[in-house]
Amino acid sequence: MGSNIKSTARLEARISKELHATLKHAAMLQNRTMTDFIVSAVQEAAQRAIEQSEILRLSLADQELFAQAILSPPKATDALNRAFNHHHKMVSSE
Repeated sequence: MGSNIKSTARLEARISKELHATLKHAAMLQNRTMTDFIVSAVQEAAQRAIEQSEILRLSLADQELFAQAILSPPKATDALNRAFNHHHKMVSSE
């Protein structure tokens, strides 16, 4: 027999009465339950944190690759040499 019930985990947090009232009010304004409002807000915040971390990590990796390319540039290919020579001839003839 298959089940459509999603596996869940419980999360508990102690918050101030003021924050509780704020969350309850915000959920009510969006016509959502507090649980739905909080889960959605936490999920969005977690996704943003992960994305920002990935952007920073990739940015550092790109910096390392760029520095490595400057310190140890690849050898010019035949096509690059031909393009350079062609450009040089065109610029010199002007």
